[in-house]
Amino acid sequence: MIPFDSASALLRHGRFDEACCIVLDINLNGESGIVLRRRIAQEGATVPVIYITGNDSHANQAAAIESGCVAYLTKPFAADAFIESVERACTGSV
Repeated sequence: MIPFDSASALLRHGRFDEACCIVLDINLNGESGIVLRRRIAQEGATVPVIYITGNDSHANQAAAIESGCVAYLTKPFAADAFIESVERACTGSV
């Protein structure tokens, strides 16, 4: 696992083909995790994305699903739900 302190840091890192999945918060310090996911996809990356959010709404959930996420988890979520989502993403069982 490699944590990034900003969306820009993740984009600068690149190397998405080396990741089995990316975990994004919907709200990234004033930026949108969904917009970030779209930018990553525009660069040709197909890495699975798991969204987490403490700000659940129908609009957020619909946009997340439309952006191609593997899972959408609302905080607080059970550790098992997170682990299961990562395992599904990393084994391609989506």
